[in-house]
Amino acid sequence: MTVRRAVPADLARIAELYRGARHFMRRSGNPTQWLGGYPGYAVVKADIRAGRCYVLSEGNQIRGVFVFFLGEDPTYAVIDGAWRQEGPYGVIHRVAGDGRTPGIFRRCFEFCREQAPSLRVDTHRDNLPMRRAVEKAGFQYRGIIHLADGSPRMAYEYTE
Repeated sequence: MTVRRAVPADLARIAELYRGARHFMRRSGNPTQWLGGYPGYAVVKADIRAGRCYVLSEGNQIRGVFVFFLGEDPTYAVIDGAWRQEGPYGVIHRVAGDGRTPGIFRRCFEFCREQAPSLRVDTHRDNLPMRRAVEKAGFQYRGIIHLADGSPRMAYEYTE
């Protein structure tokens, strides 16, 4: 799978992937993550404009999407736990696949690891498939962070 920055023409496919991910989460015992159509068009457009939205493709078919950026994420400033490393890090958010292509998170992780030796990611406690993928990639659970709306998330860190 190849990774490239998303462009505005990818918006409809990205929205389709996120819609499928929301349905998958509901079916797999995670009914409260990504409520209200999140992430919607406005969020995706902002991610594309900021150059932090990426798609994973096989040929000309987009199979997955994720957000990646280097820099501090305000939601990671306070953690009930401890980060292993305090220096610069990369952030992974909003990972979704088409449900048919294996290895979406693995490829996302490989790409992000090439950009930064220290990575952070978080997920809902009920998102067992994501938790398994993150742990399989070598991330370590570091504690609980809270989103801007106060919702708790399990925070993970990868350091080389």
